[in-house]
Amino acid sequence: MAAPVDDMFSRCVDPAKASNCVEVRFIDNVKGKGLFAKRSFKKGDTIFIEQPLVSSQFLWNALYKYRACEYCLRALETAEENARRLSGLPALSLPHPELCKVRPDRHQACPQCQVMYCGTECRQAAWEQYHKVLCLGPSHDDPDHPVNKLQDAWKSVHFPPETSSIMIMARMVATIKQAQDKGRWQRLFNHFCSRTANEEEEIVHKLLGEKFQGQLALLRNLFSTALYEDRLTQWFSPEGFRSLFSLVGTNGQGIGTSSLSQWVHACDALELPSQQREQLDAFIDQLYKDIDKETGDFLNCEGSGLFLLQSSCNHSCVPNAEASFPDNNFLLHLSALSDISPGEEICISYLDCCQRDRSRHSRHKILRDNYLFICSCQKCMSQMDDADMTSEDEEEVEGEGETEGDDGEDEMTDV
Repeated sequence: MAAPVDDMFSRCVDPAKASNCVEVRFIDNVKGKGLFAKRSFKKGDTIFIEQPLVSSQFLWNALYKYRACEYCLRALETAEENARRLSGLPALSLPHPELCKVRPDRHQACPQCQVMYCGTECRQAAWEQYHKVLCLGPSHDDPDHPVNKLQDAWKSVHFPPETSSIMIMARMVATIKQAQDKGRWQRLFNHFCSRTANEEEEIVHKLLGEKFQGQLALLRNLFSTALYEDRLTQWFSPEGFRSLFSLVGTNGQGIGTSSLSQWVHACDALELPSQQREQLDAFIDQLYKDIDKETGDFLNCEGSGLFLLQSSCNHSCVPNAEASFPDNNFLLHLSALSDISPGEEICISYLDCCQRDRSRHSRHKILRDNYLFICSCQKCMSQMDDADMTSEDEEEVEGEGETEGDDGEDEMTDV
């Protein structure tokens, strides 16, 4: 059963404002529903701000010392601590430290299991929603505790770069276990799209690899041991667990938070004399070079969440909106990338900027492999007559004959 329309706006920071700005409509049996503007938006406007139903930091990300609030994923390191760790320069000092918004003096640990929160509000919110069930107490570091065994099993089958977490599913179950109105939470979770059995198998295969059948059975057994709930028997059966796994795999929205990034944006907004501006910009440029050399691309606290209203946004290869997390926590800001007229569908892109610039065939392959649909956006329709070859194939054809006798061709792989 789909969530009632009023429920769709229930996690927005301002539900009444959001419901006056956008609406969810059924489009057709292929695309399902979509999000549409009820008023005009200018480029750069915030369309709505939404909190996830549940979210979780990725397990490997946490293991590699990316410290985040257990509830809202706010980065817990100060910008300077973050820069020192990522750059490998323990004596590094950041200019303008007052621009860092992290407040370590407000951080609080769960008194039972010692997991960390950015403040009292998040600790209380987690306790009231799901942490009573998931709190491990003094068994937090016990490798034989069922929840720890479940997390270790997940880490053994899903490696960086991470795209999902078994703890999203755990928090869904714990939320319903704790809720007074269990039916409402089930209705909210049931809103997310269902898939056919074949599609679910493809998604699980994508997340777990070639041995997915055995790995899925192992995870289900551990999940049941840790969290079984009579009211949710359908989620613990082999078919139901696969459906739940598929739901999280396809609907989870990536979340990235960074105290350093927030500090850099604050530095960019400073009004400084030209010489000081040049010095600060040069310092930041060098810092990112040092980080790239030491750490590479993994800069953020990373996780994922289930966002009720945002999940109604369909994909377009020419999106008119994008999701971001400028508050350094799990609050999703959906913003307009271009002017949007009343009645126009609001679309995001499931592809990054580089992927969107690739050939139609390449884009379709990525979307088919990862999201199991064929895009029919305006850009794709306008390129229907293009040759059915990936961007790498095109580059190979263009390069033929340019370097005669060169046997060292790069291996072509679609990402």
